[in-house]
Amino acid sequence: MKIVLQRVSQASVSVQEERVGSINHGLMLLVGVHEDDTEEQMKWLAEKILKLRVFDDENGKMNLSVQDVEGEILVVPQFTLYGDYEQGNRPSYFEAAGPEKAEKLYKDMIRYFKKHSDLNIEAGQFGAYMDVQFHNDGPVTLVMER
Repeated sequence: MKIVLQRVSQASVSVQEERVGSINHGLMLLVGVHEDDTEEQMKWLAEKILKLRVFDDENGKMNLSVQDVEGEILVVPQFTLYGDYEQGNRPSYFEAAGPEKAEKLYKDMIRYFKKHSDLNIEAGQFGAYMDVQFHNDGPVTLVMER
C-alpha cells in the first residue's frame, strides 16, 4: 500500500457536487492499493497512522498523534499512486490492485480506524470521480509505503 498522509486543518471530498466526507483538524489519507498488498500490510499502516506523532505539542514540537489531539481522518481511494510514468507520456496502472481487491482493502482500512479509535472517520467513494479539497496544515505531508 502507498499512502500520502497530509495533516490538514480542513478537508472534504465530493461526488457529483454532493459532499460525501468532510473533516476539520486531522489527517487526510490518499490510499493506493498495490496488486500484491495484504491485510497485514493494511493493518500495519493503519496502526502506524493512528500512533504517528505529526501534531504539535505545547512546545511546537511534533509529539502528538491524531488520537492525542482528538483529530479526524478522511480516507480517499487513489489508484493513481501506482501510476508508472517511465515509458511514454501516459501513465500505466499495471501495479495497482484490481477494483475488487483494492476496494476490499480500502474499506477494511476504514473499518480498522473505526474499530481501533474513537475518532471521526470519513471517506471518499471508491470508483467515483471525486473532487477533493483540503487545507494542508504546516504543511505536513508524508508518503508511506509498506
